[in-house]
This record gives sequence, C-alpha cells and structure tokens, in this order.
Amino acid sequence: MTLHADAVRLLEAWSPTSDEAALARKQTIELLADGPVALTRAHRAGHVTASALIVDGDGRVLLCLHGRLGKWMQLGGHCEAGDETLAAAALREATEESGITGLRLDPEPIDIDVHEVRCGAAEGEPATPSVHYDVRFLLRCPAGTRETISAESAELGWFAPDDLPSPLASGTARQIPPALSRL
Repeated sequence: MTLHADAVRLLEAWSPTSDEAALARKQTIELLADGPVALTRAHRAGHVTASALIVDGDGRVLLCLHGRLGKWMQLGGHCEAGDETLAAAALREATEESGITGLRLDPEPIDIDVHEVRCGAAEGEPATPSVHYDVRFLLRCPAGTRETISAESAELGWFAPDDLPSPLASGTARQIPPALSRL
C-alpha cells in the first residue's frame, strides 16, 4: 500500500474527535483526491503533514517551541518518500525532533487541523504561503527518557494539560483531550 492509499483509507475510516476535526477530515479527503502529490510540498495549494503529541506516564505533553514560527506545538511535519503510512511519518518526525527513542505509537489519529503556514518547497528555498492538512497521532513516551532539542525547535518542554505555554499553534490544545482519553 502506498502512503497516499494509506492516508485515504485511514481518513475515510476515522471517526473525528471534534466538529473542527470532522471539517478538517472532509477537507483533507478532498485534497487527497489530487493524488499522491497532495502529500508533498510540491502541491503548493496545500499538503498533508503528520504530527504527534507525545505524552508521558504522568499525563504531561511534550511540546516544542518552533524555531521559525515562535509558537508551541506538537512535534511533526512533512511526509517523506520513505514513509509508508501517515502514522509512521508522525513517529519518524517526533523521534527526530525529540531525540526520544522507543516511543509507542497509537495508529489511530487523535485530530486533524488545517492551517496556513509559510514553508519552503525544498531545502534552501524561500518560504511561501501554503496550507498544512495536519493529521495528528498520539505517542506514549517510555519512562526515564530524555528529550533533545533539534534544529527545528528553539525549546522543548513538558506541560500539564491545564498549564500549557503561550502562544500555542492552531489546534494544539484541542488534540489533548482525545489523546488523554486513550491512555
């Protein structure tokens, strides 16, 4: 199964966790009708991304202060050619950006958020307006692990769900209740 086929299958079967996620699911399925290009930065009208909310055994969430955007958010980003599923892309991105190995993936999305961004079409190219159709997953963090700040993050931090930092990126708080309900 290709990444595109996985994304279509996953989203068509998924039961949204909020009204906002239901609308985002519909918009993302419509975008995927453009074919596999909708999972790449080459699709300048917008593209599907994959991210993950990392939760520890105490119910705290790991957020990154995105270096370029200056907002706190879950970890994740663009799909790559070697990604076989959206869930695998989210796991790869979160592992790269947190430095945490052994994260346990819940393969069912917890949220989808559609938001405008400025991202380069390729490394070194200037940032241009685009839209991310971000499919979000839950990752459980093994006890005793330590995170490491990546080149994409200015800071990483663990936060209780009722004490989140500011400013938050689009839909960040909305994904926490469905994630915690699965623990």
